[in-house]
Order: sequence, then C-alpha cells, then structure tokens
Amino acid sequence: MSGCSGFSVIYPLPHELKEERMKKKAYRIKTGCELTGSAGYPSGSVFTISDLHLNHENIISYCNRPFNSVREMNRVLIRNWNFVVKPEDTVFYVGDMTLGNADTFIEQLNGNIFFIWGNHDETEDFSSMHESVCLSYRGTEFLFIHNPRMKPDEFDGWTIHGHFHNNNPELYPFFDPKNKKVNVSAEMIRYNPYPLDRIVDLINTNHERKEMADGKKE
Repeated sequence: MSGCSGFSVIYPLPHELKEERMKKKAYRIKTGCELTGSAGYPSGSVFTISDLHLNHENIISYCNRPFNSVREMNRVLIRNWNFVVKPEDTVFYVGDMTLGNADTFIEQLNGNIFFIWGNHDETEDFSSMHESVCLSYRGTEFLFIHNPRMKPDEFDGWTIHGHFHNNNPELYPFFDPKNKKVNVSAEMIRYNPYPLDRIVDLINTNHERKEMADGKKE
C-alpha cells in the first residue's frame, strides 16, 4: 500500500517566501512596528514594555505577530529596543522576556532595567527580579506587575501590566482609565518600549476631560 494520503501538499516557492517576508517588513516599518533609526527620546527617559517572548516561535501565530520567523522577530525586537532606549535610560520591564533563561537577551539590551517577573521567565540571578515595583512619577502612583489580577486590593494608583497580550482588548486595552490600568504588552505598543511620560500625559488629559464632562453636567 502507498503511504500517500490522497492529496498533495503545495509548499511555497522561494520567491513567494521572499515576497511574503518583504510585505511583512514593509508593513512593520509603515506601522512603526520596526524602527530603522533612533527614536530620538531625550537621555534619561523612562520606558516600560512587557511580553517580548523572545525565542518563542508559537507566540507569532498566537498573537498574530507580523514576523516570518522567530529569528526575524528576535532581531527586530532587540533593534527596536535599542533604537528607543539609550544606555542611560531606565526601563520597567513587566515580565516574559523569553521562554527559558533571559540573561543572554538582557545583556543585549540598553538601559537600566527593572525586571518584573513574568510566568515564563527564568534567570540565574533571581535577586535582579521583582514580583512588582511601585513608583511615584510626576505625581502619579504606579504599580508595575505582570498579571493585573495580582494587584493588591489596597493599591489605588495606576497598574502597568502585560500578560494578556492583544488577545482580550475589550477587557485589557492599552489604556483603561475606568480601571486605572495600562496594558504594555508588546503587541499593544507596536513592539517598542513606551515612554512613561506619555502615559502620564494620557492620564492627565483623561482627568482634564473628565473634569470638563463633570462640569457640563452641573
């Protein structure tokens, strides 16, 4: 008996694969998901991001990431980081750097990194990892924690989190003023570290709009 299944499998031709790669690259550059030079933020800036999932091949299909391979994804995400973050900048990284040991990747990234533990993270130096980090910045209280469901009940500030990626944007959008949450999963912020100053500006702008709306009701 033949081992054939009764149908043929058609594999993409090399030129088709190249065309697909170029289309995705063009899309990434057009949408800001792949940077081609310095982002130009001032030295000493503070950034945040989570869930790069370097070396995690399944994350590409799971979150519909615009990459053709895990190798390409790793390269673009590391370059993006270093185009945004200077060595003297600070980054609050909110978990899930990679599947397995994160140390090799951390060595390639600019900035003074506060590493918040995520459920996929491993490292040889656990003293460098935090379950969460509290920060008072420009008059706003922040809690950086991977899974927002782990936020202490008594905390009444803004929660910066990841964990949910782009899979449930109705419950976990990028900016959620009602519940005082910001989802900085990489997919939600174009795979670039996001300036904390911009988050504070969003919070203040939303507060001003609310005050205006409340005033109109009176």
